[in-house]
Amino acid sequence: MNSLLSDINPLDLNLIDAPLLAALYGVTGLVLLLVLLGPTGVRRAVMTVIGAVVGAAAGWLLAWLVSDVWDPWGVSLSIGTRLWTEALGASVAIVLLNLRGQVRWRRVVAMCALPLCLLSAAAGINADVGQFPTLRVALGLASFPQLDQALATARSDTLAAGTTTSTGDGIVGTVTIPATVSGFAARPALVYLPPAATAANPPALPVVEMLSGQPGSPSDVFTAGGLARILDRYAQAHSGLAPIVVVPDQLGSPTSNPMCVNSARGRVDTYLTIDVPAWIRAHLHVKDQPSAWTIAGFSQGGTCSIQLGAAHPELYGNILDIAGELVPRNGSEAHTVAAGFYGDAAAYAAAAPAAILAVHAPYTALGAIFVAGDGDPRFLPGVRTLADAAARAGVDTHLFVSPGTAHDWHTVDYAWTKALPIIAARTALLAPDNVGMTG
Repeated sequence: MNSLLSDINPLDLNLIDAPLLAALYGVTGLVLLLVLLGPTGVRRAVMTVIGAVVGAAAGWLLAWLVSDVWDPWGVSLSIGTRLWTEALGASVAIVLLNLRGQVRWRRVVAMCALPLCLLSAAAGINADVGQFPTLRVALGLASFPQLDQALATARSDTLAAGTTTSTGDGIVGTVTIPATVSGFAARPALVYLPPAATAANPPALPVVEMLSGQPGSPSDVFTAGGLARILDRYAQAHSGLAPIVVVPDQLGSPTSNPMCVNSARGRVDTYLTIDVPAWIRAHLHVKDQPSAWTIAGFSQGGTCSIQLGAAHPELYGNILDIAGELVPRNGSEAHTVAAGFYGDAAAYAAAAPAAILAVHAPYTALGAIFVAGDGDPRFLPGVRTLADAAARAGVDTHLFVSPGTAHDWHTVDYAWTKALPIIAARTALLAPDNVGMTG
């Protein structure tokens, strides 16, 4: 047991699952209990109760202002995150009201309680959202090798094992996809290759263009979304087969939102539908027909997926929209029209996914999967609306509502788990020729 623990890098400890969180919450609760069990009287007890109520109300007010008034991310905070903010306000009030009149060691305990309360609230909110699964990710220390280096290592390991096929996990590597036609200043992309794609004689596989949310970066799909783990699990059950996934950058920077259109903020549409596909065909062994291509995304990336997928059925045969918006958005509607459409309101209206679906209807071979969390009141109605619009346009439509999740990475996990079998069927991933080349 001690040997096992010594092999675990502290940076890789899970920050979301129960063991570490239970220990943190337990210590914080014990310290708060010690604070409350100090010398007290009726007046202090009443003040503590009132203070806790006022602190919780202040936490609620802060969450409301951030989520519903200032709205810096265009996303409503979940109930869980709001409750943690209220709990933090209440616990800080309890500690501060019980500092005076304590013996020295109890004052020290009370002072220790403050950072513990902050840490517990932060950990609870992180577990609710799923943004930082490990300390390594939280500190920004997660990194990925260059794809060619990762592929060379995987093939070397396969040869060393004396086989011609890979039986391990897939690989994730970094690539630079040049903006030859678009000129868009994109950050490096990430590519997932399943075990079958790292073999000496890989089959041509389906491909997915997956887009992160905003603010964000391509790495979020793997660090916060855990997509490689989901794909590896699927591949292990299917002879090493899973889609190749390419995660390009559609933002340019974490805080930018060019809305996947061609505008003064960048020719993102051209980058994603011309430059990226051209690079994929030139560098990866993928199937060429539209039925084998999927465009997917989460949040702002989900909006892009339905925009581009609906507009380019000659390129993409499948769409995965995870909690996307009803329309492209960058601030207010007026700011959106000015920033992304040169002030042309008609062009903005035409870029709405429902409008694109109506113009291209009826579709004959397009499939779309829509997913949102049942705790995501801002995005779920729009996802339902677009699913209905897609079905009316002749799209083979699937709608899933993730139970107990909100606008977070837990919804992405649920979405991919539900979508993978559908994507595999529509892209003929498990066709006999693919299975035969990996066995």
